[in-house]
Amino acid sequence: MCGRYAASRGPEDLSRTFGIERWEPEETLEPDYNVAPTKEVHVVLDRPLKDADSPRPVRQLRTLRWGLVPSWSKSPEGGARMINARAETVHEKPSFRRAFAARRCIVPADGYYEWVTGQQERELEVEGRKKRPRKQPYLVLPADGSVFAMAGLYEFWRDRTLPEDHPRAWWVTCSVITTEAERTPLAVAPADGPRSLADIHPRMPLMLTPDRWDAWLDPSRTDPEELRDLLAPPPPGLMRAYPVATAVSNVRNNGPELLKELEAPEEGTLF
Repeated sequence: MCGRYAASRGPEDLSRTFGIERWEPEETLEPDYNVAPTKEVHVVLDRPLKDADSPRPVRQLRTLRWGLVPSWSKSPEGGARMINARAETVHEKPSFRRAFAARRCIVPADGYYEWVTGQQERELEVEGRKKRPRKQPYLVLPADGSVFAMAGLYEFWRDRTLPEDHPRAWWVTCSVITTEAERTPLAVAPADGPRSLADIHPRMPLMLTPDRWDAWLDPSRTDPEELRDLLAPPPPGLMRAYPVATAVSNVRNNGPELLKELEAPEEGTLF
């Protein structure tokens, strides 16, 4: 799954990486090293500009809320539960299938956090001696330091309780697509820890390699079967993972120190 990630790159960096043609300075977000559901996040999408003379899709950097609210929802309350969409079923699930066909985006990140229960903790839990095992967080990111381009969807929702010109009349929300975690060896693995992403968690965000960005963002591609080909996992051996401080487990903590690699898992959380 993807329940927390880091996003420190600014609009200038993302513009160079993705070829952004339009972004609004007032929508610029501060670096966020502990992005949690319902937060505002940067996404990349191709869409015609509102009131523009040309219908040509324009690559934009937009600020959306993480947690997709389907257009048919009666309220936005379920958005926090729709932070992820499964690649295997996204084309058929009522909450995601319309967005999958027409409103796809990229959610840029440094990497994502995932938690694994230490072996010693799991053994104690099995013995009934510990009810709440302490989990060690890992940061998973591209081994070459490039942007982690997570496949995403976005959707519009109209709040009918507000007038059309109200700034909160329209919600624009997004979700991250996940896939089965890789079982092949990590490009760089911790000396004392998981050897593959599947050792950390059975799911992972679907990372799009640059050769798929244009096709994924292209709104003229609407055939679900053709689009499903883009959901194939990335080539193996592109990722690394390392332990980070358990401070990341508290959403109130936010700073570049959360990305610091630990020499070994914290005491009591050994893999």
